Amino acid sequence: MANTKSKFMSCEIALLLLIGWAATAFAQQPAPAGGAAASRTGPISGYMDFHVNDAQHGDPVLDFHRFVLLFTHSFSERVRFVSELELEHAVVSPETDGELELEQAYIDFLVGRPLNLRAGMVLAPVGVINERHEPPVFHGVERPLVETVIIPTTWFGAGAGVHGELRGGFRYRAYAMETLDASRFGAEEGLRDGRQKGAEANGRNVAGTGRVEYVGTPGLVLGASFWSGDTGFAFPRVDSSVTLVEADGRYRAGELGLRGLYAHAFLDGMGELNRAVTRIAGVNPNVAEQMRGFYLEGSYFVVPRPAPREIALFLRYENFDTQYRMPPGFEPLPAFDRDAWIVGVTWFPDPDVAVKMDYTVLRNRSAVVDAPNSFNVGLGWWF
Repeated sequence: MANTKSKFMSCEIALLLLIGWAATAFAQQPAPAGGAAASRTGPISGYMDFHVNDAQHGDPVLDFHRFVLLFTHSFSERVRFVSELELEHAVVSPETDGELELEQAYIDFLVGRPLNLRAGMVLAPVGVINERHEPPVFHGVERPLVETVIIPTTWFGAGAGVHGELRGGFRYRAYAMETLDASRFGAEEGLRDGRQKGAEANGRNVAGTGRVEYVGTPGLVLGASFWSGDTGFAFPRVDSSVTLVEADGRYRAGELGLRGLYAHAFLDGMGELNRAVTRIAGVNPNVAEQMRGFYLEGSYFVVPRPAPREIALFLRYENFDTQYRMPPGFEPLPAFDRDAWIVGVTWFPDPDVAVKMDYTVLRNRSAVVDAPNSFNVGLGWWF
């Protein structure tokens, strides 16, 4: 673990030196021709998401799941501000699950195409959905299960780093950002509850995250990402860390679309963590030392382009296990080894509006705990 900490300290120092170098380059850039551009505020944009979920053994639920506004402002040609404010479940009160979250609020310092600076509240560049999670960009009423449980979308936090586009069709993002809180990990939802969300986040440890994408072939996007950091600050005597690696691909040829993703999380020190939480809370969180998941999706536009009146059919298979490997002395529960088939249709009355319907068959390995199927209808849009 000492070698791991040394490695990440070196990475963090290298990243800070790179940011310092880029800031110097930014300061030396000449002003745009004609003088500095006037300060201007961009238009308000956003997205909304309304769902009807009818799961087995329960009543249907109507939920205005998300109401999101994005505000942007350009101070000049090279300095811009981007923010995203999200209201979840319509009402924030002690009686509801509603949340008001600042998911993005960062300043971009645009040095040049290969290298730019970013600092503030940033999205972890992990997976397909976390950075682009607006309803019209994915099929299915709910976001993919793997990118909700294994990759805890939406995953955001305080951080700073660099991003840019390189020759040959490559682009990248790399940040130092707040870490996860291992004391809130769980057996069912994995890392999800460990997000600090930039709310007086503990700064004892800093995580590193990055993503590389290839976009040089029309219709094809290939990506790989990682996140790694120490996570045991809530228990000073527990030495824990998480490393998550992910690879994905998307391809569109005519009316056919294909998408796939694999994510694998490696958690160190979870045996000690489980025992520490059990001593304090009296409940064993039974956190695994490995979690993994993948999905494959195919879609086809039966009413072809151009929009409006595009209709796509899709089928997605997901397989995810939040207790893939357990620490010595702890046993996995078969209810957390799950897979799902999601079949549905998406209608685009406008390219920015999606009407969705799907049926989800969710299964697990348990002979006792039921995994209910569900019928879902959704309406999502962005502007």
